[in-house]
Amino acid sequence: MRLSTLFTKSTKEAPKDELSFNARILIQAGFIDKLAPGVYTYLPFGLLVLKKIENIIREEMNIIGGQEVLMPALTPRQNWEITSRWDSFDALFKLKGFDSKEYALGATHEEVIVPMIRQHAFSYKDFPVYVYQIQTKFRNEKRAKSGLMRGREFIMKDLYSFHMDEDDLENYYQIAQKAYFKIFERCGLLDKTFLTYASGGAFSKFSHEFQTLAESGEDDIYVCRNCSIAINSEIINDMHHQCPNCKSKKLAKERAIEVGNIFKLKDRFTKPFSYVYIDESGKKQPVLMGCYGMGLTRILGTIAETCHDDNGLIWPKEVAPFTVHIVTLNSREAESNNKVKLTSEKIYKELKESKIDVLFDDRETVSTGEKFVEADLIGCPIRLVVSERTLAEDSVEIKKRDEKETELVGLDKVLKYSQ
Repeated sequence: MRLSTLFTKSTKEAPKDELSFNARILIQAGFIDKLAPGVYTYLPFGLLVLKKIENIIREEMNIIGGQEVLMPALTPRQNWEITSRWDSFDALFKLKGFDSKEYALGATHEEVIVPMIRQHAFSYKDFPVYVYQIQTKFRNEKRAKSGLMRGREFIMKDLYSFHMDEDDLENYYQIAQKAYFKIFERCGLLDKTFLTYASGGAFSKFSHEFQTLAESGEDDIYVCRNCSIAINSEIINDMHHQCPNCKSKKLAKERAIEVGNIFKLKDRFTKPFSYVYIDESGKKQPVLMGCYGMGLTRILGTIAETCHDDNGLIWPKEVAPFTVHIVTLNSREAESNNKVKLTSEKIYKELKESKIDVLFDDRETVSTGEKFVEADLIGCPIRLVVSERTLAEDSVEIKKRDEKETELVGLDKVLKYSQ
């Protein structure tokens, strides 16, 4: 992508009316645009990051047997009444159609997935079943806050698993945990993210959250450094202030952001829909469920909150909008300036042909200082500078975003250092 043709612009200062750091820096760097509290547009850079997060999640869900679907956001009232959540789920956006029937905008999709799967899996031969989607959710938050962390509209992956018995559910639950950690590793969050015991609510005694340490986090968790297990503060008394894994009482209180959660729903939603299967002896048996949620937009915001310095964003390589940011420094001397341009264009073409994502700052009316400031703000992993000075040594200047030192690299080695 060429910055000279990009319709969006970064700004010198962050928006003063936005309290959360993730929204401030993402707006300033030109990744998102705020339409209303809790409602954002994902601009070209932000959408690139979002799509990379989406692809990572999709790959890892497919590896553990997930089959992708796309369910409707508009869901009929009667389904919510069957599960007794039409009145009890206080974050539902509710509306009425011209047919006078009432609907809810999907805040979660148990009320859709269960009757749908029931039509297709009804014999012991059909199980287990793993189905997921990546879709926009809507929640009528009383106070949308924290930028991308708590929105009224957001993108979420929800996986639902269906089982014949608790042993099979438990086995897949453990598989899903490992897949989640693989996702956080690829998103650059693994070293800050902990499996966290949380309340199971109406579903079970405990559920599990995945919490990423951040000073701006909304949750308090207690972390056991011995075994990398944490406990949400809401259930710490139930755990007698000790680690459920190693029984240590040396727990450190930390602030964190919830980036995922998993529940053993068991028959909480299958029972209201009378969803059973026929076993080998011809008898009806209850179908058990697990659900596994992960907010894509929340992960994007969490990366912004945890991967930055005073100058801007520092994107982990696998989710960065671009791997390489080429910065062309204009020269006053026409012949030198032409050489800089031609060399920059050649490098840009070679990197693109090698399937490397490249951002090319080819603007001629922007100063060197402004280009460097914007490159730090955008935060691509590698900055590659082409100038009259570097070409005098048949080189380019390479700097990694998370390092201070620069390095001159020969023109014949640019591809190697850009991968």
